[in-house]
Amino acid sequence: MRDCFISIGQGENDMLACAAFLAERIKSGDGHAEAMNEIVPRYLAKGDVDLAAELANAVDDPFSRDRLLILVAEQCARVDDDEYALQLVDSIEDHGLQAEAFERVALVKAGKGQADKAAEVADAMAHPDFVYAGIAVTQAAGGDEDAANATLERIEFPSARVSAFEQIAAANIGSGDPEKPVAALDRAVAAAIEIEHDEERIRVLCDLGNQFIEAKRNDKAVQIFDEARSFAELLDNVHRDLFLVNCSLGFLNAGSSELADRTLDLVTDKTQMASALLGFARDHWKKGEKQDALDTLEEAYEILRSQRETETRDSRSRNGLMATIAAQFAGFGKSDRGVEIALENKDPNEQMAALSQIAQILTAGRQDDLARQTINLIVEDSNRLFALIAVSDAKNGLGESSDSLALLDEAADLAETVPQYSARSSVLNSIAERFAAHGQSEKARAVSLENLAVISQIRDESSQAAAIAILSDVFGEANLELGEAEKQSLQTLVRKAEW
Repeated sequence: MRDCFISIGQGENDMLACAAFLAERIKSGDGHAEAMNEIVPRYLAKGDVDLAAELANAVDDPFSRDRLLILVAEQCARVDDDEYALQLVDSIEDHGLQAEAFERVALVKAGKGQADKAAEVADAMAHPDFVYAGIAVTQAAGGDEDAANATLERIEFPSARVSAFEQIAAANIGSGDPEKPVAALDRAVAAAIEIEHDEERIRVLCDLGNQFIEAKRNDKAVQIFDEARSFAELLDNVHRDLFLVNCSLGFLNAGSSELADRTLDLVTDKTQMASALLGFARDHWKKGEKQDALDTLEEAYEILRSQRETETRDSRSRNGLMATIAAQFAGFGKSDRGVEIALENKDPNEQMAALSQIAQILTAGRQDDLARQTINLIVEDSNRLFALIAVSDAKNGLGESSDSLALLDEAADLAETVPQYSARSSVLNSIAERFAAHGQSEKARAVSLENLAVISQIRDESSQAAAIAILSDVFGEANLELGEAEKQSLQTLVRKAEW
């Protein structure tokens, strides 16, 4: 029998404590861990590190326990309770996770400018290179370039050196000295070439190419993408086409359409080819070439649609891209075509996501009737309500607060049509959050009280505890005090669990 740290009185008078009380009494180890993954971070956010540590340590599943202890150790490092942080790290059983914990604690100290303390932790590690990278970045940000260079010299792992130079360059972009980020990126490229793993080397080079574009050195970006492409062409695995697409889009963003087209010609996977053409279409639209953008987007769709099941390497990526293309048609002013493509999607979740995005785009364009028609095409009740909530957000973004609230009222009225209690609770939580953001505290409270009644009907113990933990965010963010009605609901939940 695991130890319990939350009393009945606490559980009856505090929503997060109620969630923890219920979670502590879950007999299933997996269910207990799942609930605590929601609860422990919230206690950390409240600053209750000791209780968070106790709750984390009581988790039976070793992996979940160690993961939660890493979060607690990081928080301890943030509040400068370094001794306790290291004690927690020492208690982590998995050697790989313990090494990760040491690194994350040390990086917290480095980020706070406490280079000496970060170095102390690094000295106890078998592989401290990423910690040294973090220390060097902080030193460079503080203007101590000599110290930063000295720290960089201690780094043996090329990926860690690249990480340091990337962060230093990012901090210097827009600093007024255009040569500083370029110098750091040049050093990053030199380190990247030393990376032994082919896929990682290519990925890093593509990242650096994009940073050169940010630094307004398209000439250097083209050189780096050319280097990355030469490595990508030598690959003989499923990653080859992905990297070639990244290089093609990199050339395009750097201003070399010819190299972009030539690189795209090397791609054979239809999903990746369509993904690249989506990027080409957006580039045309940005340049004002609207018909070219639509033609290119249509070509991307046709290529993706022509892909047979036997050719599809990842159906999830294919369906996700189809949804993105559908939404992009709406973004280009062709909402009917977007809806048509969205409804063809074989994944109901991606179909819903596309229709929801199209409805938001239509709302932003003040085409409310079409937005409503699009929402009505969503079959599943909870998904339709989430789309309605998203459209409410779009209305609020337009400054149409009254219309936004009216949509939230409608969503709240329709929430009871969602048959699954967990899904209904999630919908009600989203509605309450937005009422609170609008300053409608009493409406937020009313919806939350309704949500508590729904949560009481959830049979899965871990889902129930997690739902209460999530609901506690609404009360915290809106500064709502628990009233007698809420306390009565919590009392019923606590007593039921205690029986």
